[in-house]
Amino acid sequence: MNLTPVGIDIAKSVFQLHYVDAETGEIVNRPIKRARFLEHFANRAPCLIGMEACGGAQHWARELIKMGHQIKLMPAEFAKAFNIRNKDAADARPV
Repeated sequence: MNLTPVGIDIAKSVFQLHYVDAETGEIVNRPIKRARFLEHFANRAPCLIGMEACGGAQHWARELIKMGHQIKLMPAEFAKAFNIRNKDAADARPV
């Protein structure tokens, strides 16, 4: 099975998602409010989700694993290399 990779930048109230739509090839970079985050992934096929490891990421990883997604948590020192600017929208995008 080929899993769609999804990059997530976690913030206080709005999370930023970045992935390539498998059907259209379109690059999707969109914000998701915290309250709708789990709902968004409950309606998706299993994905490979990457995010920076932190206390909040551990919680979200457990919830996403329950839905069948695979999670890769990156230590902050490695995730820092992907930060282009000091903006959440850019942080979720892999280089």
